[in-house]
Order: sequence, then C-alpha cells, then structure tokens
Amino acid sequence: MGMFDQIKDVMKMRSEAKRVQNEIQKISATYANGGITVTAKGDMTIASISVTPEAYDEVKAGKPQRFETMLLNVVNGALKKARETTQQEMQRLMQSGEMGGLFGR
Repeated sequence: MGMFDQIKDVMKMRSEAKRVQNEIQKISATYANGGITVTAKGDMTIASISVTPEAYDEVKAGKPQRFETMLLNVVNGALKKARETTQQEMQRLMQSGEMGGLFGR
C-alpha cells in the first residue's frame, strides 16, 4: 500500500469517525423521579434539568440533602440510560456494517 492509499484510508476513517460522533450527539435519554427530570445526550452531557415545585418541598422543609440526593440519582440515571442507548446504537452500527470503514472491514 502506497503513501497515497494510506492517507486516503486515514481520511476515510476520520470522516467515518466524525459521522459516528454526529450520530452519538443525536442520542438523548430522559430519566425522571421525584419531580425531577433530566435529559442526557449520547456524548454524556446534560441537555436539560427540570424540577417541579413539589420537588422543592424537601428544600423548603429544611431537608436540602434529600433534594440533592434525588437530583444526583436522577442525573446518574439519565447518564446511565444515555450510555446504554449509545452502546446499543454503536452495536447496531457495527452489526449493520455502517462502521465498517472505521474498523477496517
């Protein structure tokens, strides 16, 4: 394989990696509990957090630690769900051959 072919392969791999990254960024997963809803994206960032007035009752009642624990659990739940969804999508892409260029298939 010549230098030009190697460069071409690298460019193809970069293009494929960018396409996969774009697919991952489209993924989102929402998790809700106790009046708190969190949406995480496939790149493991948080897209949104919403809290109902009822969820603030713990803070108003002088129990901010309980609210913080609930918030932490919901954020972690959303991230876990996003990670699982991303892994499933990656497996689907690999099985369908859509990532074949990235892994030399």
